[in-house]
Amino acid sequence: MHARPPAAGARTLSLSGAILRIALAFLLVFHAALGHAASSAVTGHARVELLVHAPAGVKPGAQVWLGLRLQHAPRWHTYWRNAGDSGLPTTFAWTLPPGFTAGDIVWPTPKQLPLGPLMNYGYDGDLLLPVRLTVPAGYQGGALPVKLRADWLICEEVCIPEFAELDTMLAAGPVTAHAALFERARAAAPLAVPGLAASARIEGKALVIDASGLPPGYRGQPLQLFPENGGVIDHPAALVQQWDGDRLVLRAPLSAQRSDSPATMGAVLTAGHASPGIRFEFPIAGPWPQPGAANAPAAAQPAPAMPGPEPGRPWLLVLALAFVGGAILNLMPCVFPILSLKVLGFAQHLGERRRVVAGGLAYTAGVIASFLLLAALLLALRAGGEQLGWGFQLQSPLFVAALAMLFTLIGFNLAGLVEFNRLLPASFLNARARNPVADDFLTGVLAVAVASPCTAPFMGAALGAALAQPAPQALSVFAALGAGMAAPYLAASLFPGVARIFPRPGPWMARFKTVMAFPMFATVVWLLWVLGLQAGVDAVAALLGLLLAAAFGLWVLGLPARSSAGRWAGIGVAAMVVGGTAAWSWPALRHAQAPIDSVASAGAFQAWSPQLQASARAEGRPVFVDFTAAWCVTCQYNKRTTFADPGLLRDFGAKNVLLLRADWTRRDATITQALKELGRSGVPVYVLYRIDARQPTLLSELPSVEEVRRALAGL
Repeated sequence: MHARPPAAGARTLSLSGAILRIALAFLLVFHAALGHAASSAVTGHARVELLVHAPAGVKPGAQVWLGLRLQHAPRWHTYWRNAGDSGLPTTFAWTLPPGFTAGDIVWPTPKQLPLGPLMNYGYDGDLLLPVRLTVPAGYQGGALPVKLRADWLICEEVCIPEFAELDTMLAAGPVTAHAALFERARAAAPLAVPGLAASARIEGKALVIDASGLPPGYRGQPLQLFPENGGVIDHPAALVQQWDGDRLVLRAPLSAQRSDSPATMGAVLTAGHASPGIRFEFPIAGPWPQPGAANAPAAAQPAPAMPGPEPGRPWLLVLALAFVGGAILNLMPCVFPILSLKVLGFAQHLGERRRVVAGGLAYTAGVIASFLLLAALLLALRAGGEQLGWGFQLQSPLFVAALAMLFTLIGFNLAGLVEFNRLLPASFLNARARNPVADDFLTGVLAVAVASPCTAPFMGAALGAALAQPAPQALSVFAALGAGMAAPYLAASLFPGVARIFPRPGPWMARFKTVMAFPMFATVVWLLWVLGLQAGVDAVAALLGLLLAAAFGLWVLGLPARSSAGRWAGIGVAAMVVGGTAAWSWPALRHAQAPIDSVASAGAFQAWSPQLQASARAEGRPVFVDFTAAWCVTCQYNKRTTFADPGLLRDFGAKNVLLLRADWTRRDATITQALKELGRSGVPVYVLYRIDARQPTLLSELPSVEEVRRALAGL
């Protein structure tokens, strides 16, 4: 890397369209689709693997099994088909060759997982969930691809939704490498007992099960009942059992929050020493008591969506909110590094009136065009069924890594460590000289790329309204948002009086430019933290290696070459180092599926889930939800100021408010849907669910302690 002190005064700023064009092109190339599958995956709390068991080979009529092996970290657990009072079952989504079909999960007998007044059902340790595969009659052999998308909720003191996309190849020959695991899973599945007869009836507020023909080892033993239907019986309540010979009568209290009245139900019954338990089904004779509307889970009655302006509110008001919100974006920390570039550019051309005006118009065009392009992409993906919201691109580890690379290059340039004008061909530099305002346009594009994670005041309602409207109206809101963001700089360009604020060009610009490298490097540190939460420490190490390789490559290219051959040799060395490091880094950045642990250390806040929110509201407890993301600077500011205030946390405790944090750092369709129901499409969002109010209370994007206390005052 060739270093030299930057010249002062009239020297063209080295941060130019050259670096912006290169870096933005790199950004677009790097931002690819996520999620390449593999046969196994490791998260922070589990290791999962897709296994095959085909002792007679893969052929029609043969026993062919697929299975997800899930090895839990110590003290962590996942859930059975009926998770109990909270939690979610593991789910499978298969992609199979034509004609092949996968059956239901063969669930092993679960264990009880008591948690305070709640009772859940699930597993820990080493678990295999097998599925029977049906081979079509016309299958002639040959290797066939099988893909599985598995989703599970894994919990200790906090719960983290995780997923894995796995694949394997089915070969025609026998596969028995994992026979012991599949045999153990078969032995752990509950048995069907020939001759067992059972029926049930409703007596008052209890379900009474009458069964005969149970194995002798069950008689007189304390029993555990695992109903396959959730929300019917009171899971933590003790069973009342009565034996008369081989006839058993079980009485289980109905749940106070019951929302189902099944005519038939399945269950698994276990005794302390009898493994793996027995499964039976029984009809239920009514009448069922009427479920109380007040006791229905709150999730059954989601908060009314607020898709657009209220009746009588003109669409112009929504556009005005978007414009004001866009203007306020300039005050957000995530935009500061880009504004520093605009200050430099503005100061450099103070004496060139036409150039300043043209630059302001080009910057405005770049901002508005980028907002429209990003909005069009978001609307198209949502129309295709994707559950996405504002800032969706920052949920991709690849995009975060690309931004980190971009800001590193900008920082190198500002610090004078590399001069891109020396590295680019003359034809490129001549084209840039003929179109100087292209730099300003690209700076507008870059400003939108880094501002999109932020949601400023007034933006939330405007964006929520926009995404619920037809495309022309939605795009008009995003255009107003871009116009608001560009308005301060455009106004400064159009009014000559603003020039008096800035000192004349001189040596201060070189010093200021060097100082501005450090906000760029600080942004890289923040992006590394975001990447660590999204994809784990391996991805951070991979990105740091890639940044090191890029720095080395730039240094090699900056070395003086005595001949054309030497120049090409330097290019070859740089390409080899950067390309090799990129190939090494790519799997870690693209395939990592580490969970997000930011909530685990969140103090009074717990990880949000619809079930936990519904359970608390059904118990008559108010709930406060913080919808956040690591890449949202506004969210992090609020988390470390307002929601870290000891007095406010005591107020929450005094009101018995359950504090939940919904982390949207990585894509999560459940959180996206919850935001949509609130009329929002991005974070931060702060919502208070009162005990008796169906309409939640939405706070501003930058709530003060007093604003939150005013919301709590009505509890």
